[in-house]
Formats: sequence, structure tokens, C-alpha cells
Amino acid sequence: MKKIQLSILFSLMVIFADIQAQAIDADLLKVKQRLDSIVFFSTQLKLAVDISFINMPVKTAQMVYTKGKRVKFSSDDFVMLPKRGLDFSLNSLLEYAFITVDRGVEQRGGKPLKAINIIPTDKRADFSIATILLDTKLKRVVETEINTKKDGTYMLTFQYNTDQKVLPDHVTVNFEIEKIKIPINFMGKDTQFDRKKMKAAGTKTGAIYLTMSQYQIKTSL
Repeated sequence: MKKIQLSILFSLMVIFADIQAQAIDADLLKVKQRLDSIVFFSTQLKLAVDISFINMPVKTAQMVYTKGKRVKFSSDDFVMLPKRGLDFSLNSLLEYAFITVDRGVEQRGGKPLKAINIIPTDKRADFSIATILLDTKLKRVVETEINTKKDGTYMLTFQYNTDQKVLPDHVTVNFEIEKIKIPINFMGKDTQFDRKKMKAAGTKTGAIYLTMSQYQIKTSL
């Protein structure tokens, strides 16, 4: 009986290991490989917000990325930077062990995109599930929905000016206000707040619009 049980256990372990080995979507890995080839980039960044109780002029900053280091920003005024909207590398989603599930094809603007669920298997990940829409032909991300453990749900839409680009020219980040901490005391003296609207009951949503220009990019390819 023990031999039979051990045989069954061993078979299950082999099957599970095989599933794990096949679980990472090949198209996602191709997109990641293309993004990983970027060793440096800098860009001029413009940021605008659409939040009912905030009136903030467009902010500008310079964004500099060096592979293996934290992204750096420089600005004459404080810019409220959305952490999720600026991770072009996918590192925050793929940092810890995960599996993927193919969800078929979705249409955006008449274009077919591959939908993939990313499900972390490591408790250290700060999200429970993410859905990514990939342009498999151009090897880039078009849309991402991230269900975080503490900060609600983020919806990111990426737009590119040309087919050759791997980094977006425009990013829209949609989110629920109650789920994120807005640094209202550090958004610049020219920003105005309507505290009555801010404290009013009901679900509030917000959007952040990022525009990148004057890219300088170095790759290892």
C-alpha cells in the first residue's frame, strides 16, 4: 500500500511540476524580453489629473530609468506620480513567482489583443490578479487591469505613436479614490481642493493622464 501511495504522490508531483513549467505564457515572455533589452531611457513627462475635488494645473518632470536602479524624477514642482502607471517594464507584476492563464482574444479599436491573467503564487506580491492585453504582433502591452491587495483596482491604457515603439507615448491610469492615498499636502501650491466633495459619500473615481516625449533610449539589442 505504501508503495502505491508513494507512486501516486510522485506522479502528482511530476504532473504539478510540468504544469508549473508550462504555466508562463510565451507571448508574455517575448514582451518582457523586449522590455528587458532596454538598459536606459529618459523622457520628458507631462501629468494631468481628472479628479472631481482636485484642480491641479498640468505638471512636468523628467523621468530617467537605468536598468537595475530605481526610476528617478526631477521637477520644479511636486508631481503626484502614480506608481502603477510608470512601471513600463512589468517588473512589479513579474517580480515574484506567478502563473498565467490564457483568456483568449479581446477587441480594442477593431484590433485583436491577447488577454492573459497573471496570478502570483508568492504571498509577497502586492496584487491578487492582473489582466494584461498584449499586441502579440508588435510585442507590447496595450492595457492592464491590476487588482491590488490594499490599493483597489487600477486600469492602465497604453498608447503608442508608431508601430516600432516599445515604450508608450500616452498612459491613462483609472482608479478608485478611496483605495489610494493622495498626497494632497505635497502637490504644489497652485493646486486647489474642494474638501466638501472630497469628504462626500459615495464611490469616487479618478484618472491620471501621462504624456511622454523626447525619449532617449538605449537597448542591448
